[in-house]
Amino acid sequence: MNLKSSSRTRAVPAVQIDWLKDLPTLGLNAVQTLQWLNGWTGQGLLRHIDSALAAQLLRLDASASPALLVAAAVLAQMEGRGHTCLPLADLCQPPVALLGWPAAAVEGAQGLKALWAQLPATLTDWQSALHGTSPGVCLREADASDQGQPLVLGGPADAPLLYLRRYASYEQRVGQSLLQRAGEPLAVPEVAAREWLDRFFAPKPEEPTTEWQKVACAVALRARLAIITGGPGTGKTYTAARLLALLLALHKGSSPLRVSLAAPTGKAAARLKQSIDDALTRLPVPADLDLSALIARMGPARTLHALLGARPDTRQFRHHASNPLDVDVLIVDEASMVHLEMMDALLQALPPTARLVLLGDKDQLASVEAGAVMGDLCRHAIAGRYSASTAQFVQAVTGQTLAAELVVPDPAPVLAQQTVMLRQSRRFKAAIGQLALAVNRGDAAAARAVLSGDFVGAEPLSRSGEDSPALLALQPSRPQDVCALALGTSGKPSYADYLRQLHNGPAGQGVQAHANWVSGVLKTYERFRILCAVHQGDWGTQGLNAAVQKALVDQGLLKVTGEWFAGRPVMVTRNDAQLGVFNGDVGVVLPNLENKLKAWFLDGEALRSVSVMRLAQTETAFVMTVHKSQGSEFEHTVLVLPPGGAEVLSRELVYTGITRAREQFTLIEAEAGLLEAAIDRPSLRASGLAHWWR
Repeated sequence: MNLKSSSRTRAVPAVQIDWLKDLPTLGLNAVQTLQWLNGWTGQGLLRHIDSALAAQLLRLDASASPALLVAAAVLAQMEGRGHTCLPLADLCQPPVALLGWPAAAVEGAQGLKALWAQLPATLTDWQSALHGTSPGVCLREADASDQGQPLVLGGPADAPLLYLRRYASYEQRVGQSLLQRAGEPLAVPEVAAREWLDRFFAPKPEEPTTEWQKVACAVALRARLAIITGGPGTGKTYTAARLLALLLALHKGSSPLRVSLAAPTGKAAARLKQSIDDALTRLPVPADLDLSALIARMGPARTLHALLGARPDTRQFRHHASNPLDVDVLIVDEASMVHLEMMDALLQALPPTARLVLLGDKDQLASVEAGAVMGDLCRHAIAGRYSASTAQFVQAVTGQTLAAELVVPDPAPVLAQQTVMLRQSRRFKAAIGQLALAVNRGDAAAARAVLSGDFVGAEPLSRSGEDSPALLALQPSRPQDVCALALGTSGKPSYADYLRQLHNGPAGQGVQAHANWVSGVLKTYERFRILCAVHQGDWGTQGLNAAVQKALVDQGLLKVTGEWFAGRPVMVTRNDAQLGVFNGDVGVVLPNLENKLKAWFLDGEALRSVSVMRLAQTETAFVMTVHKSQGSEFEHTVLVLPPGGAEVLSRELVYTGITRAREQFTLIEAEAGLLEAAIDRPSLRASGLAHWWR
């Protein structure tokens, strides 16, 4: 299994690991194993929490096997990298690729391979070593005794998986809940549904292929779960808006239809609300279908933390199974960013009678925290795997005929019947789309061909033939060269644009003139963004933020006076429900009418502000990670690939960075070949969730 390494693990110097010199090379016992793990922690190979878990297991059971302690430490390490479990098969040989450690920590008498020589060699031996007789491990079997052990051994019999207890619980609840929602059929008035869908989707005789947006709306009617995936420009929110109109038209309840919109970040939530409102407003409907009232009842889209009622300094939410959300339909956008724990909390808080619609791009980066729920849900979405009854329903309600290769014999997977992949993109006909498609299918040669040409210093690789090229690739010799893009010397959108607007000030006096000015500055700032793969180093967010800020100051575009200054872009790094700001919210520091500095945020067209003195958890946001950019789009996006970054780069990271660009994309490679290295590294997260519906 090719699992990406984590930037949270520090690099290890190429020195002899002397702390192991007195340990025996044969007959390793648990205490010696713990010494081995603690030594690796001291070298930065493992986190303290990784070796601490092994120590806890040894306290629980003085006879704990070395294999159990090692497996626990590796499992904890993998959780820190986003995996929800550890396949035991990965432990049958030294997990060199799994851990991504340098040669100095792998080879030699005191390296990783030396330890593994004294551990079980086969899957059966590992299962025996971790068997549920230990106070530390619970077997997930019908007759197994669950005594709250820290570790759970479960998964398929032929592919056992080791879990931290809470992730085993999350996975079980999420799997059961999704299957239940997808598997309980709802009565659908097929004739009425067909009439409304034909009205919402005008016939397109020039496009004989399947109209997947229409199919998605129909499929969503059949159960209380709908999963709609697709790349940028495929119309996910356009489809969701028509689904809402369809549900409103077919709603027979005595009370109004209660709809909520949510997304993982404030920016994504604002974009979802704006897109849904625009699509509903433009939808031609009869007067008795009051979409304006529906829009008003929905209110603003919220972050998932705000929707569930996040509480300070706790993982618990105000809404849960005993205090569910007051909603009939919940639409969640950017679902690829939703980690396993959050999905569990969301499903627990959702009433059993409510409909859940998940929207997202299955090929984007998975969540920052552990889990890849959308990826697991949509692993086989491109293959369809629809049953004959689903195909017949789609034909009856939409007039669309599913291709024969998308239909499978019964029993068809339950979840597949409620999953639709949108396949036509309005944007992928352009150069940016072609580049994204090449990256997504793992074709490094095609991706380079789209960029075309050979690197010549820091000169552009490719110009698409347009006056303002859609694609540009640079290989600068130093990180400071990236600042030229921020200064606007390329003729593309840049940070110089919003800073000039800031210096010009409001075009008039009064509250409205000031609000218009603030809104204009924020919108102009959102036209351009520099994205990075890592935080640390000269080529990470920390180094480049400092470099860009200095370049703007040197050009007289920015005046820095302490931590807070007019024009500083800020990203919130911690949820604060009392202030109404959440992790990932991005704004700009500007003066109010009394000339006091505030951080201003734009939600659609609505402005909100927070005094800078009340914002304790923020960071400068000239540059942000690709992860933090999810849910956003920029007219001009710059993606920086750091030198020596092959271990932290992935195909999904590059794809996500490219698809943040609306009109122009610039690739910055700190050294040759980084694009190819990233494309050749698909990011796979260990998870047992997909086994629930395979």
